[in-house]
Amino acid sequence: MLPSDARIHHRALVLQHLFDGGPVSRADLSRLTGLTRVTVSDVVADLIGDQLVIELGLRPCSHVGKPATLVGVNASGAHIVCLDLSDDTVLRGALYDLEGTVVTTTQVALGGDTGEAAVLKTLALAGRLLEAAPGRVLGVGVGTPGVVSLDGVVHHAPNLGWTDLGLQERLQADLGFHTYVANDADTAALAEDTFGNGSGSGLVLVEISHGVGAGILLDGALLRGPDGTAGEIGHVNVTAAAALAAATAGIEPSTDEGPECSCGRRGCLEAFLSVPRLRARVHGLDQAGAAAELAAGGRQLGRVLAPVVQALGLRDVVLSGPEELLGGAFCEATEATLVALTRPFGDARVHVRMSALGHDGILAGAAAHVLGRELGLS
Repeated sequence: MLPSDARIHHRALVLQHLFDGGPVSRADLSRLTGLTRVTVSDVVADLIGDQLVIELGLRPCSHVGKPATLVGVNASGAHIVCLDLSDDTVLRGALYDLEGTVVTTTQVALGGDTGEAAVLKTLALAGRLLEAAPGRVLGVGVGTPGVVSLDGVVHHAPNLGWTDLGLQERLQADLGFHTYVANDADTAALAEDTFGNGSGSGLVLVEISHGVGAGILLDGALLRGPDGTAGEIGHVNVTAAAALAAATAGIEPSTDEGPECSCGRRGCLEAFLSVPRLRARVHGLDQAGAAAELAAGGRQLGRVLAPVVQALGLRDVVLSGPEELLGGAFCEATEATLVALTRPFGDARVHVRMSALGHDGILAGAAAHVLGRELGLS
């Protein structure tokens, strides 16, 4: 390990303790991190110089001796531009400070634009937030639908008309700031674990918006897959699966191939459960009819998720999307189906819940990506 690597590690270690535990003294940091007092003193001085840490005054104490000086995260020392491109009607953005507090929000109407027009609107949205930043910008985080590689190339996002688009490189070049682009469901899963109610051990978060995808956290790490396709449950063909199950049971299978998906095939889970399709399914129905239709959608999702949660040993299933569609009957039916189709090991069974972060999960996750890549925080 080079001296520069040690410095980066020490900075991240000290910052992580301050983010997780709040203000402490330098002596406390030495005990918590296992670093020498001299090293801690040097690291804290370095972080204060970068405006990431600030001295907060003397600790109140009653014992004899000089009270220690507390240091903590300087929330306004840097800001993060966060973009959520998952919605079917608008592109959303927010400016976060270092403690995860929203400073300002803005949005741009998508207006059905795709391809280069959607890229230009993304750039305009980021530009607004950069202009609104009251000080230093740490970086730009983006959560986008589609298959996204580790280097921020959007290989396939049919809803936005993007194929093999180097979005991360394009935004970084045009905006002039370090930029990190990831799949929206992966981003929301990271946010749930960092800022929400995640246990840190594992969860699967299903993002239902313009499309359907899942972000999977296993043993505290985001599961991406070699091509960034882990969690792409939206394109499981549920019609074909239902026909196969019927044939296996000796029942005459349906010849209906299901609705057409944005990928060009028929019968994908996304073709049934994307927000526009769910809204269409309940349009004009009374309350009881809408609840029954949403419960049917929840059962479809549960059947697709069951092999995933059983194989990976996950118990925490999180739904992210419009509460009026996914809460209630949809959530309850998803859980009931998962419980019926999976076997618990031990006393704990699968539990399905709505995201603790609600509408802002992807934006918070974009901030978490930047904090991780720029400062080594998790």
